[in-house]
Amino acid sequence: MDVTPAMLAAAVAVLSVAASLPVLLRLLSASTGGKKTKLPLPPGSFGLPFIGQTLSLTRALRDNTADDWLRRCVAAYGPVSRLSLFGCPTAFLVGTAANKFIFGNAAVTAKTPESLARMVGRRTIREVVGEEHRRVRSMMVQFLKVDAVKRYVASMEDEVRRHLDAEWHGRATVAVMPSMKLLTFDVMCTAIFGLGRDAVRRELWTEFQQLVRGIWAVPVNLPFTTYSRCLAASQRGRRAVAGVIQERRAKLERGESSPTNDVVTHMLAEGLPDEEIIDNVMFLMVAAHDTTAALLTFLIRQLESDKDAYEKVVQEQEEIARSKAPGEALSWDDLVKMRYTWAAAMETLRMVPPVFSTMRKTVADVEYGGYLIPKGWQLIQATNMTQWDPAIFPEPGRFDPARFENPLAVPPFAFITFGGGARVCPGNEFARVETLVAMHYIVTRFRWKLAAGCDRSFSRSPLPYPSQGLLIDIEPIQK
Repeated sequence: MDVTPAMLAAAVAVLSVAASLPVLLRLLSASTGGKKTKLPLPPGSFGLPFIGQTLSLTRALRDNTADDWLRRCVAAYGPVSRLSLFGCPTAFLVGTAANKFIFGNAAVTAKTPESLARMVGRRTIREVVGEEHRRVRSMMVQFLKVDAVKRYVASMEDEVRRHLDAEWHGRATVAVMPSMKLLTFDVMCTAIFGLGRDAVRRELWTEFQQLVRGIWAVPVNLPFTTYSRCLAASQRGRRAVAGVIQERRAKLERGESSPTNDVVTHMLAEGLPDEEIIDNVMFLMVAAHDTTAALLTFLIRQLESDKDAYEKVVQEQEEIARSKAPGEALSWDDLVKMRYTWAAAMETLRMVPPVFSTMRKTVADVEYGGYLIPKGWQLIQATNMTQWDPAIFPEPGRFDPARFENPLAVPPFAFITFGGGARVCPGNEFARVETLVAMHYIVTRFRWKLAAGCDRSFSRSPLPYPSQGLLIDIEPIQK
């Protein structure tokens, strides 16, 4: 049984003192005139010493009331405020200008939640900076750019067909979220990492399902806590990835593989140390499948309730299916024609973004909105603060794929599910193609409705997860 929130709070207090004291002393200096600048700190409260608002926000995420939690913060303090999360002073910024500042300011860099950093490692593409960041990003982009993704269409299609045959056909009811998590994990393993359907893939699948539960857990490694189980899973996963590296190194040395085969072999050929390869593989495995699984799940959920949008998606996909000979594979041109389906996916991402908030940090004192944000502070923005802003997206609670039929009509830094500016996610094209291939076969092979007793509610931990995994009753479409 997990320890209680009170016990976690006490543990966080003890473990956070050493890390937080220098920053808090800096804040005291800023507040009492020790700094030359006369700019004030953002309004707000750091809450309880060292605990801050961490437990309150994580509870709101689980209850799916975090948006309301943050809106109360904006109502009380305005678009720039301060709080304390995970033992660190934090500035909460709201609005398109704030998004641009967070993604574009040179003094603001990425920050991985401490819980996730301890699990996936600290030398990931998200954490390294400067020339090292550019080097690692270049290695990954080789396998995520459009030309590479075009080569993945056939393998994605094979994985989707196999998955639906194994997990959907012959069943009356399917839990969509677990199904889509398995599908996207398999697609990623095949396309990016070149892993076969073997014991290593099964082991990694098992460990990563435990690991992702700890992304925003309080990072206290005490027995019987969720986080301790997640940390143990990450250690087992790292050992499995290390085994893959050794196997790929041996093949590379024997001349049996090429650096273009998969991202692990490419990183080895480029001389990246084993520990950094492990860190980046662990990070990429988290980033490259869970978010797309959430998109597919909530798109299926939305189409079940919006019959007009469902019919338009079906019409588009059936037209493509009719143009193919029996058994003929999808082509890149087919995917280009799936404009309405992708607009529906983008509108789903607007309404239910997989990533609730982007967390970054300041590497120097910065000014924003007339306030000083000192070096070492965290910065957060909440995706829904702009994506549900009625001034930007009228009637934000209405599902309207037409908003994205012309992407240029969306104001800059208003839709930030894939990041913004130079910090756009390098895997967005991979996610787009994977989503379109999966939806093509789902809508042309099955009809569905919510199963009895399954509602439309969901919680966040921190990714959105629907009640009961979104149970649906399915009916195969007879051809």
